Amino acid sequence: MKSRRGFAGMSIDKQRQIASKGGRAAHQKGTAHEWNSEQARLAGAKGGRARARNAA
Repeated sequence: MKSRRGFAGMSIDKQRQIASKGGRAAHQKGTAHEWNSEQARLAGAKGGRARARNAA
């Protein structure tokens, strides 16, 4: 069994806190991706297909 080091070894709450800071920084810098409704629809459909494929 591998030991969980670094980011994987942190609690879920701590991971989310760090990831949130990165997202905010990207938006301030202007490099964050801004989803439009079409992109969001396609991403949701892709996730739905993957979930259906894994459920069988």
